[in-house]
Formats: sequence, structure tokens, C-alpha cells
Amino acid sequence: MKAVVMAGGEGSRLRPLTVGRPKPMVPIANQSVLRHIISLLKKHGITDIIVTLQYMADVIQDDLGDGRSIGCNIKYSIEEIPLGTAGSVKLAEEMLTDTFMVISGDALTDFNLSEIIKFHKERHAIATLTLTRVANPLEYGVIITDADGRIRQMQEKPSWGEVFSDTVNTGIYILEPEIFKYYDKNVTFDFSQQLFPMLLEKNHPVYGYVAEGYWSDVGSIADYMRSTADLLEGRVNVALTGKHLGGGIWVEDDVVIAPTAQLYGPIYLGSGVKIQPGAIIRGPTVIRDQCMVEARANIDRSIIWRNSYIGERAELRGCMIGRQVTIKSRAMIFEGAVIGDNTIVGENAVIQPNVKIWPSKEIERGAKVNNSIIWGNQGRRVLFGRFGVTGLVNVDITPEFAARLGASYGAILPRGSVVTVNREAHHTPRMIKRALLSGLPSAGINVADLGSCPIPVARYITRISEHVLGGVHVRLSPFDNRTVDIRFMDRRGIDIDKSIERKVETIFFREDFRRVYTDDIGRIEYLPNPSEHYSIDFLKRINALPNDTQMRGRKLVVDYSSSNTSTILPAILDKLGCDVVALNAAVDEAKLFRTPEQFQQDMRRLGVITNTLDADFGVKIDTGGEKIYAVDGRGNQIPPMQLLAAVAKLMLKANNGGIIAIPVTAPSIIERIAAEHSGEVIRTRANSFAQMQAATRNGVILVGDGDGSFIFPEFQPAADGLFAIAKIIELTVKQEARIGEVINNLPAYAQVRSKVNCRWEDKGRVMRLLNEKYQNSTVRQVDGIRINLGDEWVLILPDPDRPLFHIQAESHSHEQAQQLVDKYATVVNNLQH
Repeated sequence: MKAVVMAGGEGSRLRPLTVGRPKPMVPIANQSVLRHIISLLKKHGITDIIVTLQYMADVIQDDLGDGRSIGCNIKYSIEEIPLGTAGSVKLAEEMLTDTFMVISGDALTDFNLSEIIKFHKERHAIATLTLTRVANPLEYGVIITDADGRIRQMQEKPSWGEVFSDTVNTGIYILEPEIFKYYDKNVTFDFSQQLFPMLLEKNHPVYGYVAEGYWSDVGSIADYMRSTADLLEGRVNVALTGKHLGGGIWVEDDVVIAPTAQLYGPIYLGSGVKIQPGAIIRGPTVIRDQCMVEARANIDRSIIWRNSYIGERAELRGCMIGRQVTIKSRAMIFEGAVIGDNTIVGENAVIQPNVKIWPSKEIERGAKVNNSIIWGNQGRRVLFGRFGVTGLVNVDITPEFAARLGASYGAILPRGSVVTVNREAHHTPRMIKRALLSGLPSAGINVADLGSCPIPVARYITRISEHVLGGVHVRLSPFDNRTVDIRFMDRRGIDIDKSIERKVETIFFREDFRRVYTDDIGRIEYLPNPSEHYSIDFLKRINALPNDTQMRGRKLVVDYSSSNTSTILPAILDKLGCDVVALNAAVDEAKLFRTPEQFQQDMRRLGVITNTLDADFGVKIDTGGEKIYAVDGRGNQIPPMQLLAAVAKLMLKANNGGIIAIPVTAPSIIERIAAEHSGEVIRTRANSFAQMQAATRNGVILVGDGDGSFIFPEFQPAADGLFAIAKIIELTVKQEARIGEVINNLPAYAQVRSKVNCRWEDKGRVMRLLNEKYQNSTVRQVDGIRINLGDEWVLILPDPDRPLFHIQAESHSHEQAQQLVDKYATVVNNLQH
């Protein structure tokens, strides 16, 4: 017997799940609804199958092919325009010369098809309709049969006043080919509304078989969720593939479940799924192939399609997550919510119950979404943040993404330009860098590949190299080892400005890439020994020479953080005559990322060794080579802001004045130090670009951010931790002082910081109200709202990447500063309501 599987449904009530796929291709647990139907047909010996198609026909054809791979012989009948159920089957009339079955490709069932066929033949019926009993018959065709099963009455989709039975038509029919003589080809015609009533009127033998077993029309999101749960809970006689671990937990190949994860079945995990420590998953839940569930995520009664990412501490309850969706950390998605394919839900975002997000949307961090998002995007369509283009590797930043980003950056530069490309010594940045390298030449850009070297070296080479118009550096984020940062620089080696960022974003989102012809495709060349020029110029800028006996007597401990700074700085310090004890001096990509706890352990170890060896000071350089963190000779950690104040004092004394540039967040003691040494202080915005821009101004001798970054414009206008170490040695040698002594002689100050959450949509209004409220008590605004209170001040600074405000206060004591922070945090909270 042949079967006609009707698979032309669009599935409008299943949107957004069916925006990118036809309804029969919606997966239930381990395979699509359509494949479940084909498996049922095969179980009953039916392998000659004709599939009728209309909506997105190519998706189904690509999936099934000719059927040989699944043990079937599959042919297709495609409607150019919708012809109704009977009309679509009529197109295959030439292939249906004997009794055949018609079955829906978008329902889940385990009916005994062999028994239905047997019933049909025993009754010598022209048509047999498979029936079942349901609690709510309003969406179906209601049927009444006599004792022998012959249909006496039928009503298609009745109102409650018209309901005369709970026995409904399932859309599974056994038919004789003589039905085709009752209607014409290429005419819209329906089985239940036209053909069967006509056959009944002509008194032809039309029967109904009330089947035992499970049947569900997967017609809505609720039906889909329920059908999936029924399958997992064993209400459907369909075998799940994979290995049963016990407790109703089924897993495919290469599933990794952390020992501390908690799983409560029934649960189905597709191949390659990874469940990280502390995650909690409660069934019925389906997580399909290649999904990642991060640490302490909580998933309850949800469906997650393949290649999706669930971030740390994210919470999913009774929701549906599409394919290649990214749910960032601490996001919450509630009952009945549906997230379409390729959507990004930002950190701390909340998707309220029954909200539907159409595919390829971007929900900004902290957003609270109460209504469905269909057209357009909710959130900011931006690429750049504080650290360049940042995202989770292979989730936000994939090789395809990086290639497009490289092409977008290349498109803003003249054809034939040269761009340096550099990476950190880790396999993740290596992968992304190689993808970038494919995008840039496609736009006609030549690449000078620096291999793997510290960021300051890459910036220096970009600035001094002839014909180079920019640079790209790819690094593992120092804050999260799952994240990469892609940082762009201009021909001066400093971060690109906002206008350039916007140009890149515009091209990226419009996909308006410049594709050059074969002869104009850019070349990729490796630049030999990029650190050599850097080291030579570096040594010229340090005035304490090797024959200086005081320099040779200086001892320091340097922790290289297992990074590639250890391939450059030791030789420089050796030429300066320093006595150096090196820690973590071998490049080890497994140690490039350190948790806050591991970082503190490293700093304590650095302090102990520095104190034991009676070294002048100890310093830990970050993996990118930009920031330094120090301990004094006694091993005490030096707060980064105090280190900035100490270096500012040393520089002002050495230069008999000068300009120091610091962010708005820095304490006022630096102004007091500058006043004592005929210096000047300028305040910048609290971001690296503003600080680099300040370094290009005449008269500026030092720029620092108070978080470990130092810029010495005499060498280059960008943060350079390697040069900062040597410069601090030079300054302390010339002024015959240890850094600890300089720290101890700094004026006292007290600063307190805090954060206040604020929705994105409220931030602008809060800023306006703050400006109006404190317009008479503020100094000139540089970044945020700075409230001048005489010898005290408060800074209210909106975070550029997160839905919150930073509140910072300086006063005479920690207690008074804390009181100011608490007071203004309350002000910000009140302005939100």
C-alpha cells in the first residue's frame, strides 16, 4: 500500500516556530513531526510514500531526499497554489492506482495503522476516516457512526451549540482510487468539507474507525508543548533514541553532564549537549543537539532546539527556545514564552509569560519584555562596547561573524590599505583571528599578520609602520574565558572613535560588503620580529642606563601571567640591568584566564615572594600587556588608584610639572599632588578611547585610569604595562625612593562605589532629571553627573553596556562617603518611579 503524507501546512498558529520552517518540520524530541509519521508508516510496512508539499517545499525535500537513507521510496507532489486537502492529493492521482492511505504530516500519533487498513477492507469502504475522542472538539470535524462504523453525520469545526459528539476526524484516511472521479484536477477541493459529504449524499460506503492510542494535532504552541511532554512521559508509543541513563533521562552521543548538575526526568538530551556544574533541569524538558547549558542555569519544563546557548544562572520555565538562540546570563523566560531562531536575549533580561519573539531579534540586557516582538528589533543594534566587539565564542562571535566583521571593517578603508592583525596566545582568539583574516582581503585589504604578541607591541607596530591604516587585536576576555574581545585601532595605534565604529556597524548590519575582483583581493603577509623595533625604541625612552649602579641594585619580582609578555620584557629588563625574579614566565594558554579568586591568590603569592626576597616591589602584568598590579617591598597589595597617584607624583617631580590626565572617577588627591609640583590635571571620560585621545595632547606626560593602565605619551599614546614597569623603575631609581615609600607619603582620601539597577528605557529620563535637579551644584560635566559638594563630591555615571548606574563618592572618611553613596542611590531609585 502507498501512503500520501500531507506536508504542505504553513503552521501559522505555531509562529514564530514556523517562520523559518514548514509545520511538519517542527521537531518533537529526537526528530521532526514528519519523520515521526514516516517511522509509524514504516512500522506498519508502508514504505512507498508520496509527500504533498506547498509551503517551503524545498526544506522538506532537502531533509528527506528520495527516502533511501531512511528505508523508503519517497516521491513528491508540489502545489503551486493551495488546492485543499483533496485537491493536493488529486495531483498525485497517476501514482495512486490502488487502495492508499492519506495521513497528516503534522500530527503525532501511535495508532495501529494495520488495524485501520484491515477494517477498511473488511467493510469494502470507498473511504474510511480514522476517528478519536477528544475533550474539546471545536477545532475538529465531529463524526457520528452507527454500530457497524458507517458514518451517519459529520460537522466540520462546529460551535458548542452544534457539537453532537466528542468523536472527531483525525485526518487519517484509507481511500479507494475511484474517489478521484468525483472532482477535477487543479480545482480547490477538500476531503472533509466537500468530498466526504458528497459521498455520504450518494450513499457510498464511508466508514469511521475509532482508533485506540495517542493522537495530537500539533496545531498550536500549547499543543506542541503538550505533545512533547506526552512523548517524554511515555503516553505515546514512540521509542526515543539514545541511551537511557535511568530516571527518565535519555541522552544521545557525546553528551557531557557535570557531576554537580541536577537532572530530574523525563529529559531528552541531543548529541553534543553539555550541562555545566550546578545546572538544574526538570522535565519534561528537551534540549536538542549541540546546546550548552552553563553553570547554575535553571531549566524547568522547557524545549530548547539545537545549537542554542543558555547562560550562567539563566532561568527558563515552561518556555520554548528556537534554534541558535543565545540566552545570556541571569536572563529569565517564563511560561508560554517563545523565542524565535537566531535571537539574542541579553543579560538579566526578563521575557514575561506568553510573549513571542520573532526570529533574529536582539533583546538588550536588563530589558523587561511584556509584549510580543514581531517586526523590527527590541534593543540596540550595536556591535561595539567598552572593549571593542565582545561576545561568547561560537555563540555571539562565530567564525562566520568574524569574517563578516573583517569585511565590514575593510570596507571603510581604501582598497589596497594595510591592516595589522594580532592575537593573544590562546586557541580561541586564533580561530577568530583566522576568520577575520578571510574577511579583510575580500574587501581588498592587505594584512600584516603579527602572529601573537602583547597588545602594546601591536599598537606600536601599527603606529610606526608605513602605509598601515589600522589594526585588529583578538584576545580572550580577562573577565570571562568563554568570551573574546575584538579590538580595532587606527593608524596611531589607539582605539577607533565612535564615528568609525558606527560606519563598521552600518556596513555589518546592512551586509553592504565591498567584494573586490580576483586581482584586487588583499594579500596576507607575516611581519617578521615585530617586537624587535618595539624593544629598541623602548630602551631609548628609559633614561636609567645599564651602567647605572643604582639600577643594577634594584630587585623586583615580575609575574608574567603565563602570557606572551614573557617573550619580550625579560630581555629588556636584563638590558636595563635589573635583578628580576620571574613568575609564570612560560606561555601557557590554560592559565591566561584567571578567576577573581585565582587572581587574588596570585597577588598574595606575589606579595609573599616579594617580601621574602626583600625586593623593591613586585608586579603582575595582565595577559594583554596593558595593565599592571603591584605590591610594595613588604608584600602589601597597592590599590591601583594609589599606584596611579604615586606614579603621577614621581612623573611630576621628574618633569618639574606637566599635565596628568585621569578619568572622572579618580580621587581629588591627584589635583592636590599636581598643585604641589606645579602640575595640572585634566579629567577625561571613563573609557580607554578618551584616555588615549588625551595622551595625544601637547604637554600631557601621564595618563592613568586608576585600574592598572598607564599611558606614557613619550613612548606611545596607549596603555603599555611593559613600559610602565620599566618607567617606574627609572623614576624610583632617579629619585632614590622605593614605590612603597611614595605610597606611604600620599595624602589620605576615602572613596566608596556602588551600583543601582535601572531599566534602559528609564536611563535617559533619570539623567535629564538629575541634570535639572543639580544644575547649580555641579562642575563642568565630562562623563555622567558630578555633584560638587565643596571638598566632597558624588559622581552618578550611567553604565554604557548594562542597565545600571554607578554611584561614586569621595569624602573625609569611609563612613561619610558611604552615606553619600546611599543618599544618591536612593535619589536615582526614586527618579525611576
